[in-house]
Amino acid sequence: MTTARRDTYTPETLLSVAVQVFNERGYDGTSMEHLSRAAGISKSSIYHHVSGKEELLRRAVSRALDGLFAILEEEPARVGRPVGRLEHVVRRMVEVLIAELPYVTLLLRVRGNTETERWALERRRDFDHRVAELLKAAAADGDVRGDVEVRLATRLVFGMINSIVEWYRPDVRGASGPEVADAVVRLVFAGLRRA
Repeated sequence: MTTARRDTYTPETLLSVAVQVFNERGYDGTSMEHLSRAAGISKSSIYHHVSGKEELLRRAVSRALDGLFAILEEEPARVGRPVGRLEHVVRRMVEVLIAELPYVTLLLRVRGNTETERWALERRRDFDHRVAELLKAAAADGDVRGDVEVRLATRLVFGMINSIVEWYRPDVRGASGPEVADAVVRLVFAGLRRA
């Protein structure tokens, strides 16, 4: 390893490398040795910045969760009819997922085996619940169909959005991020809105 490589190392690049390795090997299948080799730095250099791989996991899933929760604080998510707020949230969820693809991918793969994973799952449930409340309010206003149970509709919408991590590749020619967001919104709301 060269000195130049060490000079370019930052906690942010370490986090990026860790997320890539976690997504490739799985969190449980990743050791500090794997992270050290992938980052091109010693394990002691990693420990200089973080307490271990669980701290890296928490930082990574926090980045994804913070992006999602920030959506709920945006004015269009807080003001107006619930259906308009819901549409904004759905669009922005896709945009955040694409902008933070490796981090959201990791978030969606946590299973609750560690304290950090359980914390992340709890925060995800809280986010899901808040979006479900918007859908419920839109249904109560009569702006979305009421013949699909709210929890089921919420799960189906989240399923469509979350599946993007499995096939979307920004470096492969195909639909752009905005095109994917537009398509999701059209598909969700053409099926939910009353004619």
